[in-house]
Amino acid sequence: MPRKTKPGALTPEEQLAFYRQMVLVRRFEERAARAYTEAKIGGYCHLNLGEEGTVAGLMAAMQPDDYIFTNYREHGYALARGIAPERVMAELYGRSDGVSRGWGGSMHMFDIESRFMGGYGIVGGQVPLATGAALAIDYRGGTEAVICQMGDGTTNIGAFHESLNIAALWNLPIVFVVINNGLGMGTTVEKSSAEPELYKRASSYRMASARVDGNDPEAVYEATQIALASAREGKPYLLETVSGRMKGHSVVDPAKYRSKEATEAARAGDPVAAYAARLKDAGVLTDDLVAQIDAEAVAQVQAAAAFADASPHPEVKTLFDYTYATPVANDSRRLPGDALYPAASRPSGTGVSA
Repeated sequence: MPRKTKPGALTPEEQLAFYRQMVLVRRFEERAARAYTEAKIGGYCHLNLGEEGTVAGLMAAMQPDDYIFTNYREHGYALARGIAPERVMAELYGRSDGVSRGWGGSMHMFDIESRFMGGYGIVGGQVPLATGAALAIDYRGGTEAVICQMGDGTTNIGAFHESLNIAALWNLPIVFVVINNGLGMGTTVEKSSAEPELYKRASSYRMASARVDGNDPEAVYEATQIALASAREGKPYLLETVSGRMKGHSVVDPAKYRSKEATEAARAGDPVAAYAARLKDAGVLTDDLVAQIDAEAVAQVQAAAAFADASPHPEVKTLFDYTYATPVANDSRRLPGDALYPAASRPSGTGVSA
């Protein structure tokens, strides 16, 4: 999507680009859920269903040389950063043509060319690393900025507060983005956070912050531009986007902890359907164009799935190839099942009879 330098009204072409991005993420995630039930995707798999508005708006505001760190709910962000659907799907399948050569899977994608600095399975694991990247930019006198995406549950861990504190003290070019879907796994924000309006956490560090409707891609886009402009001036920012989660925490989570009313409310707030209705009212979108965009997204996803199916599994000998960016002395190359130490040789001729 074209990137502006200042907040402002989007053109119809830009609005359609948002909608296309949201539909692609929706269809991709639906196909990923199906592939998981078919045992083509292993491990854990967390989907962006219900988060499409935030994904589209947030990523469109970034410049090509900016960096992004995400949590494990990352597929849509990788797609919106420009990583080909084929490479993302192949990574989910654990294939060698995947964006992380098949060794990262759903939660650990990484692509240095697009400055997509990885998904992290440990809650909050990305926050200190993103802050360190912002420190490196500042140290080198760069003009880039860092976006650090996280879920609402991350705001309750120590690394969150330590990172915001040091970012504010050292005037680092970073935007902390909290995706608040109301649930940290199965626990509501209200039950786990004494201050459920999470953007207010920034006030402890005299940091600018805002809360925005995460279902509205245009609102997220404008808010992110403001946040990034602040970060580039050495004023870190905390942005909270509020969006529903249409499924469980992961593909295997039936979300029985949610009431029927809460589930229906999340579905009623579907950001893809809501944005389509908005663009129709504005005369930007028609039923025929909706069908066309959907068909194009489905075709892209089908092609990505076929590509992933045809991609080979990585060879075992490559297991340690990407552990370190540069060689490290004495790093272990022991495969699962290998003995920690060589087996001791038995002396011959002990004279012991059977």
